[in-house]
Amino acid sequence: MHARFASSPVTSRGRLYAEPESPLRSAFARDRDRLIHSTAFRRLRYKTQVFVAPDGDHFRVRLTHSLEVAQIARTVARALKLNEDLTEVVALAHDLGHPPFGHSGEDALTRSMAPFGGFDHNGHAVRIVTVLESRTPDHDGLNPSWEVLEGIAKHNGPVTAPGWALAVANDAFDLELSTHAGLEAQLAALADDIAYNAHDLDDGLRADLIDLDDACAHIPLVDTLWRSVLSRWPGEARRSRLRPQLIRDLIGVMVESLLQETRARLADAAPQSVADIRLAGRPTAAFTPALMADIAPLRAYLKRVMYLHPDVQRLRAPAEQVVAGLFAHLTQDFSRLPQRWAEQCENRKGSPWPQRITSDYIAGMTDRYAIRKHRELTGESPMPEAAHHF
Repeated sequence: MHARFASSPVTSRGRLYAEPESPLRSAFARDRDRLIHSTAFRRLRYKTQVFVAPDGDHFRVRLTHSLEVAQIARTVARALKLNEDLTEVVALAHDLGHPPFGHSGEDALTRSMAPFGGFDHNGHAVRIVTVLESRTPDHDGLNPSWEVLEGIAKHNGPVTAPGWALAVANDAFDLELSTHAGLEAQLAALADDIAYNAHDLDDGLRADLIDLDDACAHIPLVDTLWRSVLSRWPGEARRSRLRPQLIRDLIGVMVESLLQETRARLADAAPQSVADIRLAGRPTAAFTPALMADIAPLRAYLKRVMYLHPDVQRLRAPAEQVVAGLFAHLTQDFSRLPQRWAEQCENRKGSPWPQRITSDYIAGMTDRYAIRKHRELTGESPMPEAAHHF
């Protein structure tokens, strides 16, 4: 039994293109399944999370991160009696629009696209599911439910100044960008925070970028949790066996905080429908202030010790060079694009659309394909032969 403020496929605002309902799955479940079967989702396997084209098999990439976010989001949605299918599809799609090389690639593509409307990964994710990724000849896109589109577009909050990609989608199917998304999408966004805080710490420890004793000295929350782990398994000397429990406990603390604060806000606002959630004037899903204070040192530490680590940063400039070089060469001669992309540019002559179509093509690339394509076009390879030693 869902809560009265949960989103429901029965009262969904529908799809841009009408289609018969499935006898086996709800509308939101079908949206999830279409996403999972999409090419864009599979490509997340080879897109950077933190480490560029990691050699190690155990580090997170966009795909594994998205799966972990979805698992956390579903758990919280179940506890709050929300729609798990909708929560899951928004969580799975939240990183769909990222270009190759993570933030480095996005920064480079944003600069290249500045004269043509810019680039935004959330807007591009909406563009993927509404235009670029098709599973039927009947129409472009995956034809997702309105609530799924809303969640992808607004899971981080209302959008007051949409970029061109989101504006185009919104003109076709009004997403009420000035309001908050439903609670399912809000949970997906905070599940993302939980996942990357815990799992980036885990990957940093595994890659030997982070020393656990040093982390404990700088992050009181981690120190407290690690001491608890040691006290529960006093005879276990192997840190490799104890460290996963630390990550589990850290996730648990953040999940409990999210549930506590969200339940308090629900009790205070007493929403009677998902419309009340959208018009609440503030996010309904949130962490407790105490947890936010506890997490701040962790975020600062991860940035200083891991994200800004020389072994991570040394690939930033080459990654940006690859993306910027691809854009420059392909927009100089659109015939260098694959045939169907070149034909789209020919059909929409005149700035900014050929450049935007080229941006769509580059944003869909995996890290390794971008490196290979750049080498084909330029004869150069700014990326080291081995991306890094991880």
